[in-house]
This record gives sequence, structure tokens and C-alpha cells, in this order.
Amino acid sequence: MSVDIMLRELKTFVAVTQLGSFAAAGQRIGLTQSAVSAQIRSLEEALGMQLFDRSGRTAILNADGNRALPMAEEILQIFSRMAQPENLNDYRGSIKIGAISSIQTGLLPQALTQLHATAPGLETKLLPGVSFNLLTQVEAGNIDLAVVIKPGFPLAKELWHNTLVREPYVLIAPATLTGDEPLALLRSQPFIRYDRTSFGGRQVSMFLREHRLEPKLALEVDEIDAIVKMVESGLGIALVPWAGLWTERQCALRILPLGELTFYRELIVVTRYANHNAPLHRLIIECLQQAALPSGEAPVSAG
Repeated sequence: MSVDIMLRELKTFVAVTQLGSFAAAGQRIGLTQSAVSAQIRSLEEALGMQLFDRSGRTAILNADGNRALPMAEEILQIFSRMAQPENLNDYRGSIKIGAISSIQTGLLPQALTQLHATAPGLETKLLPGVSFNLLTQVEAGNIDLAVVIKPGFPLAKELWHNTLVREPYVLIAPATLTGDEPLALLRSQPFIRYDRTSFGGRQVSMFLREHRLEPKLALEVDEIDAIVKMVESGLGIALVPWAGLWTERQCALRILPLGELTFYRELIVVTRYANHNAPLHRLIIECLQQAALPSGEAPVSAG
């Protein structure tokens, strides 16, 4: 079996395990279901073992398949690293970076400027998304690395991560609203909620539960800058992280720090563990670390 055929079949094998069926894998990699089946049969013949339990409709790994999968992923990762030149100035290729919205307009532009100055031949593909979906894409190998909100659950063992910045949450209120006690305002004012299904929104939910608050819901939104605009328009108050374009402009609202009640969202860069020491990945991580603001501090007071 030639090297290119072996690599193609290993990629197909990994795709089937990620997507759960030969048909779904074929749709991703541009093959018919029968072509996927043929590649898997060829790989099994070369290895002298079956990799899947074929008793049902879904592609379920058997014991041999479960043993072979991490080695197949390792082979593909090693081959990918071999294709990267030692001098990143000579790098020719593309890399996929995932990022939540506030990162795209925050530290990412500065990081990418530095990245392309060091590796000018690199093509960067930016994939927007919410943290959970981006984590899933990194774990599946569909994107190379991502900047996301650290979840409240342990990451998969295949994933490596590093903290970039911790962003404090603040209470924001319309400029005309009086009162300086955050908990009292949350009890009395209409509330614009940071989408509770997002990692950042879940932190807001935990804060509300901890302080036994059930504010009157006016709206639920996932975009931080959109929440800020709603507050400026007088629709209600909100708990948001000190992050996004709104922190760089003069806002028609009041910013109330939470003091000793302050909680934070942690932004992390995530990649597959096998890749985090690859020269290109290391360079990108360093660029992100340098672009991250050292303080992440909200104003002491604003009115």
C-alpha cells in the first residue's frame, strides 16, 4: 500500500469514527458511501483485522478499532507536522482558527497581524462560532485551534488549553437610571439576559442562583455588543463581561462594578494535545498571549 493511499484511508477511518456512519463521513470528505466502505475494507485487509461492528446501521468501533483509532490519529498528526518547514517564513499552507465574536473584534486582529509578519505565506481561515461548537470542532480535528470561554466542565483528554485572559463581569444600566447597589437593581429592573445556553450566559445564571435573584426578563441575547445597545436604548439592565467593541467607545450607559461579588469568564486557547507543541501552533499561541490585555480590568466607576 502506498503512503498516500494509507493516509487517505486513515483519514476516512477517523472521519467515520467522528461522524458515526459511512454515509456521513462520505458527505464530509466528498465520497460515496460505497467508496468509504471500500476504503475501510482495504484498510482492514492491510491491518488484518476488522475495525467496526457491522451488526447495525451505525459505525461502531469494536475492540480492535478502539485500539487502532488513537494510533491512526497520531500517524496523521505526525505526518502533518513533518510537512511543516522548520523556518516558518517558508511555510506555505492554511490553518483554521475558531473564535467567539468578542475575540474576533478584540485581541485576534493584533494576534493575526503579528502571526502573518512571522509567517507571511500562511493563509488563515477564521471560523466564527459559540464556545461549545468550536470546542467540538477542535476535538473532531475540523479546525486547528480556537479561542473560547472556558466551560464549567472538564475538557476532553485529547484537548490542550492555556488561559489568555480573565474578564470581569459588570452590571450595565441606562444612563438615566439611578441607584448604585447591583443586587437591588437586579431585583427591581427589567433584565436583558446573556443567553443562558452559552458558557458565558451560564455564569450569569450561576450568579443569579447564588444570590437568589429572579429578575424580570426583558430579552435574552447572545451577542455582548447587542446587549449593550439594548441597555443604552433603555430596555433594561444586564450583566456582561468587560469585553467587546463597546469597551472601546463612549457608551450612553452606567457601568457598575460588582466589587466583592465580581465573577469572571476565562478565555482560553484550545488545540488538540498532540499539536500544541508544533512550531506553527506554538507561534499562534504566543501571538494570542502577547495580544491579550494584561489586566482585563473594568473601570472602578463610570456614570
